[in-house]
Amino acid sequence: MRFKKASNRDLPPRMLRRVRTLKSGKQWVGYYYDGRDENGKRIEIPLGTDLDVAKIEWAKLDRKSIPKINRLLGDVFNRYERDVIPGKMPRTQKDNLLSLRQLRAAFDDAPIDAITPQIIAQYRDKRSGKVRANREISLLSHIYNMAREWGITERENPAAGVRKNKERPRDFYAGAEIWNAVYDRAASELRDAMDLAYLTGQRPADILSMRAADCDDEYLQVAQGKTSKKLRIELRSGEQVNHLGLLIERLLAQRKERGVRSPYLITTQDGRAVTASMLRLRFDDARKAAVGLALSGEDKILAEQIRQFQFRDIRPKAASEIGDLGHASRLLGHTDKRITETVYRRIGEIVKPTK
Repeated sequence: MRFKKASNRDLPPRMLRRVRTLKSGKQWVGYYYDGRDENGKRIEIPLGTDLDVAKIEWAKLDRKSIPKINRLLGDVFNRYERDVIPGKMPRTQKDNLLSLRQLRAAFDDAPIDAITPQIIAQYRDKRSGKVRANREISLLSHIYNMAREWGITERENPAAGVRKNKERPRDFYAGAEIWNAVYDRAASELRDAMDLAYLTGQRPADILSMRAADCDDEYLQVAQGKTSKKLRIELRSGEQVNHLGLLIERLLAQRKERGVRSPYLITTQDGRAVTASMLRLRFDDARKAAVGLALSGEDKILAEQIRQFQFRDIRPKAASEIGDLGHASRLLGHTDKRITETVYRRIGEIVKPTK
């Protein structure tokens, strides 16, 4: 296929860019030196497909100093999205892509060496979403670290040491009254999900991904999606089947009664797997009904507390209601008890009075 001519105004003198469309539909870009052979005949000498390397080769042929490579952050973002993000967990990928979209809007056309800590601090202060700004700065910091590894820049990481916005861990606790208000108005599949979330202390995504095949007579096998942490949660306490074991027995029996073909434990009455959006809609409906009932009884305080209840609050509820901190930390899959204690335990420690 013949080369298509492209504009070379951004290239050094006598350096050419050639572009062609491959059979796959992708575009191939190569760089050449517009030179002469020993007989004075014009020839194009290949310089490669990487612009930075091509400029170095051009400098050797043209006997000029190597031009300063001034890469744009947009190019670095592209490489990070292509090479780094796919290796992360699905939830982290989604969060990174969301943060990257915001970073692109602000920094895509900026030279990588032009960004200073002051510029990043200004970005932080202008962002309306303070917590999101923290996540975006953290991602930008990692992108700069990767750029240094790739040899794209030798500058210090400008995001390192930039102060983050202060964050307060969520401290909402769903007590029995709040829990029962929503639970009593929940669809059957939502009740099953709430029970499973409370008894296992796992994240909503992990609850929905639990399968019948993950259960045996002794354990419920769990592989946490966010951390890849593997757990075996006991279904028996000594010789007795515990509350989780009874729930699993009921869910498995329920599957047989309904003729469920889906491999997942949490399903609708007609046998469909419950997705994240389905769970959210069902929880929203139950919460709305619970709020309406509280308001009809003129209990505005309870109504407001119910409004704050989210499905993700079930995991910290479980952590808060387990007496042993070590047990709670292991169940949640934490390697550091301090995370369980400072973020997930949302009720006060039980202490004895002076007398």
